[in-house]
Amino acid sequence: MFIEQPAVFLRWLYPTAIWRMSRKKKVVYLTFDDGPIPESTPFILQTLKEFGIHATFFMVGDNVRRSVLWVATAGAALTLVCDDPMAALWVENSYTPELKQAAYDAGKQLMELVKKGITAKDIVTKKSFENAIMVHAAISGSTNATMHLPAIAHEFGIEIDADTFDRMHRGAHYLLNIRPSGDWPAQYFYYAGGVPRVMEEIKSMLHLDVMTVTGKTLGENLEELKKNGFYQHCDAILAEKTAGFARPVSREDIIHSFDNAKGTDGSIAILKGNLAPEGSVIKHTACPKNMFHATLRARPFDSEEECISAVLNKQVQPGDAIFIRYEGPRGSGMPEMFYTGEAICADPKLASSVALITDGRFSGASRGPVIGHVSPEAAVGGPIALVEEGDLIRIDVPNRQLAIVGVNGEEKTPEEMEAILAQRRANWKPKAPKYTKGLLKLYSQHAVSPMKGAYME
Repeated sequence: MFIEQPAVFLRWLYPTAIWRMSRKKKVVYLTFDDGPIPESTPFILQTLKEFGIHATFFMVGDNVRRSVLWVATAGAALTLVCDDPMAALWVENSYTPELKQAAYDAGKQLMELVKKGITAKDIVTKKSFENAIMVHAAISGSTNATMHLPAIAHEFGIEIDADTFDRMHRGAHYLLNIRPSGDWPAQYFYYAGGVPRVMEEIKSMLHLDVMTVTGKTLGENLEELKKNGFYQHCDAILAEKTAGFARPVSREDIIHSFDNAKGTDGSIAILKGNLAPEGSVIKHTACPKNMFHATLRARPFDSEEECISAVLNKQVQPGDAIFIRYEGPRGSGMPEMFYTGEAICADPKLASSVALITDGRFSGASRGPVIGHVSPEAAVGGPIALVEEGDLIRIDVPNRQLAIVGVNGEEKTPEEMEAILAQRRANWKPKAPKYTKGLLKLYSQHAVSPMKGAYME
């Protein structure tokens, strides 16, 4: 692969790429214009695959729009370059007028709430948070919700903890067939009816009596949407956007019905054990099933930079549990560990055999066996700081367990592990603060643990 002026993260993700080709080297570089064309592109891809030939396909924006289902399911690793500068905006442009109107209506409604004396505390209640968690389960939402919702609840004097998420996700119906846990690009969620359609499907599991920003209850809002043609409007948009597809596409291809759910155990799990006494989170709907039960060898790193370097330089092997620690709220402000997770998923040997465990967090688009928010974090002496090379790490998603169960490849009893960790804890010394001035210094001094919401005390 030849990339003339790569970004730094591309150098990380593709360390074997040829960044500048010698002018003396004689090569033929294949490119294909005006794709994708379902009638011919599959044949070309298969031929290239048979002979091990790389090529670049230049994509026409309108062709991508009409053939998005084929592109999403082609199953080939392509280098795609779109020659239509407006292609990236076709989705947004198609409904921007509606978004502008919604923004105007929101401002207008805010003034109505002021007139009626309806305040945030009338709307934001324990029941409304529980509704949000049920929707989060139904759409396989980001693991970041386990941090953001407790933090918001804390500001209202409401307690939402890790156990709340785990309890409510058990038995929750997971409906959304959107990436990274499903097949469709995110914009199709909107076309199929969005959050209102999801809430309509799971309304038996919602508190319909809660007050909303409309000044009406959630139940009243859902009934009004059925009467005012909202869903018919969404069906028409979906039909328009999929008109050129090889087969008809219905909303149930994207948002499953309650009775035909993609899953009935929510989308996240809170794992606890001697490695995460306060909890950790995994999006199990985006995790290979073979990693639901796994015992792996620990490979600890004290920063994301060290870890991703090891992954890209083939220093990580199948069966490893790689740790990125000191990346929690007090350690470094809790950044996303997105690129390391993607680097693992991009390697066929590692994608279903290596777990990434961190006191940092992940993107909503993260996939694979990634476990975040490990609490207490390393910076305050949590057990993740005590993990050593060669420790045995047990992951058991159904039983909600994340634990250190052995040393140097040899399993230990719980009592033996407790004594070993106690000795390590006695020898542990905190790292010097990463930030010595500014807001991040204040945050790192006062932030609570990730599973409590990572807010400032």
